Amino acid sequence: MDRNIPLFTAFRLLFNARFYYPIFAVIQLDYGLTMAQFAILNAVWAVSIVLLEVPSGALADLIGRKRMVVLASVLMVLEMALIAFVPLGNTTLVFWVWVINRVLSGAAEAAASGADEALAYDSIPAEDQKTRWPRVLSRLMTLSSLAFVVAMLVGAAVYDPGLLNKVIAFFGGEGDLTKESVLRFPVYLTLATAVCAVVVSLAMKEPERDSGHDESCSMWGEIFAVGKWILQKPFVYAIILAALVHDSVVRLFLTSSSEYYRLIDIPVAWFGPIGAALAGLGIFVPKIAEWLVGNRSIRTNYTFVSAATILGLLGLAFAVPVWGVLFAVLFRFGLGLLNFFTSNYLNAEVDSRRRATVLSFKGLALNVGFGVASGLYALLLAALREGDEKTGTAFRESLYWLPGLFLVMLGAFLIWFFRKANRHVPEEHIHPDPSESGSSPDAKK
Repeated sequence: MDRNIPLFTAFRLLFNARFYYPIFAVIQLDYGLTMAQFAILNAVWAVSIVLLEVPSGALADLIGRKRMVVLASVLMVLEMALIAFVPLGNTTLVFWVWVINRVLSGAAEAAASGADEALAYDSIPAEDQKTRWPRVLSRLMTLSSLAFVVAMLVGAAVYDPGLLNKVIAFFGGEGDLTKESVLRFPVYLTLATAVCAVVVSLAMKEPERDSGHDESCSMWGEIFAVGKWILQKPFVYAIILAALVHDSVVRLFLTSSSEYYRLIDIPVAWFGPIGAALAGLGIFVPKIAEWLVGNRSIRTNYTFVSAATILGLLGLAFAVPVWGVLFAVLFRFGLGLLNFFTSNYLNAEVDSRRRATVLSFKGLALNVGFGVASGLYALLLAALREGDEKTGTAFRESLYWLPGLFLVMLGAFLIWFFRKANRHVPEEHIHPDPSESGSSPDAKK
């Protein structure tokens, strides 16, 4: 089973570090699509994930996690092959190929979500899971940050014919690449990583099934059973709700970060390097999170996440020219801690036979929460834009509202938590044992 851990890490790196991310919108426009079609494709992708997230997790618990991870990697190959080889020129054909690509991409994300993490967690001996998993997460997040930085820089570089021609000329060649000839280079690279992901997933081994697992249970029976179980565990859905409250607001900024950078007078050419630099912060966050899990209570740890989020929102509201980009660091730091804590505490409370389904419920909750927050934010922008044709002005005004939105959501969560879930927090999360994380006993104080 030990080989599943490095294979899980390799799968996550290959599956998530996609070379077309830094030019995701641009590449679709260069394929001949319009901004309206781009928006439709994003909606198709989101709906696909929401509809398939929980059923795929239930299937993973029923038929095996490895099968779903293999399926996810195969779907990734198919989605990338479609746009790698579709002929250009017929915009209707290109659009529908991209629609299929988005559906397959959503299905792949849903199939992998929960299944790969459940497979890796259950590959660790039961007596070592709570102490070893934080180290696995720390290593994964560090390597993922490095991989994302590489994907951002390489993906943007191979999409620039001028830069590639200079590199070719430096080595004595004749650089005559054009925009059309490099159009699919990031896609080809991602297709290659998808093929590697298939190889890695096939090398995994299915962990031994829990003796309490009901093989005769149907997919929908599994979904309803796990949903009922979550509602009976206040601490479990407190973790999910805490993730939803913080994640939905942070992602609102991350999806509109380029507009914010433009607002604070940062040149467009710097957007890519800034994104890579922020991703590089993930190299340091995991070790901090690992230490906090072993030495501080769960309440203290989530206080750090809330503090980073609110300070970041307040800083953004000032829109300080150029230097305002530093507040984005707080978001990256807070989101990194949040992802680490959510995975650590949630896996520790869930038994093996329902792990993938619970993780899928978590993924569904985060996507629905982000969708609702995005809808509210869109209504806010529309209200601020009334009587003012300048979109930038409405965006600037909306930054004043985000801290209040977050505080209302956080306040509602805390009121519910102290009424319903406070007494259900396990003692080990209130008073962690520093000796398990290799710290000195004094760290507990």
